[in-house]
Amino acid sequence: MPLSQLNVHRHDRKKRSLITLAGEIDLGTAPRVRETLEECLRDGVRTIDVDLASLTFCDCSGLNVFIEAWQHTVEAGGSLRLHHPPYTLLVIVDVTDTGFLLVRPPSTPKTSPHPTTPAASPTLPSFQGLRRLVTAISAARGVL
Repeated sequence: MPLSQLNVHRHDRKKRSLITLAGEIDLGTAPRVRETLEECLRDGVRTIDVDLASLTFCDCSGLNVFIEAWQHTVEAGGSLRLHHPPYTLLVIVDVTDTGFLLVRPPSTPKTSPHPTTPAASPTLPSFQGLRRLVTAISAARGVL
């Protein structure tokens, strides 16, 4: 089985950072993303934008990294937003009700007059989406 590839680029501008990810985020590459996001906070960056336009895959380990980083960033008085997520990540975000990570909710048209409006205020996520995911997985196991 080939190892997954992930390129991580960080571009800082004062207290703001743009992280560009290209390739795949999975169990093997998620620690690299985590370290990059934690490094931003250690360096005093409080606004973190993550560009996912070149991301080809992201599993739940990647989503977990983004949720943890979002929580740490909010606790530090900052913000973390994901931009241009791939379809697979949008599905995971929808099922787990973690749209607060996105710049805009997936259902918002691209022609929105406010494309950078946050999907939700920085509060802890509800776990309704997670409950739906567990229910769906349980139902799928019964079919298999």
